[in-house]
Amino acid sequence: MKWTDTSEIASALAQKHPDIDPKLIRYTQLRVWVMELNHFNDDPDHCGEKILEAIQMMWIDEVDEKSA
Repeated sequence: MKWTDTSEIASALAQKHPDIDPKLIRYTQLRVWVMELNHFNDDPDHCGEKILEAIQMMWIDEVDEKSA
């Protein structure tokens, strides 16, 4: 996975951290968790706030879909 694979990353985070409300996570923690994912293999320096925001929004959407 690369930073731009926001949907895939969001899905993996939702599975790995099912009890976490993605609306409350800080970008610093989100960045760490993304880099810890098994299939993540992108350069840590290629991540910025916009990418983290996109990942967080996709994660929020995924959680909302599951709870609907």
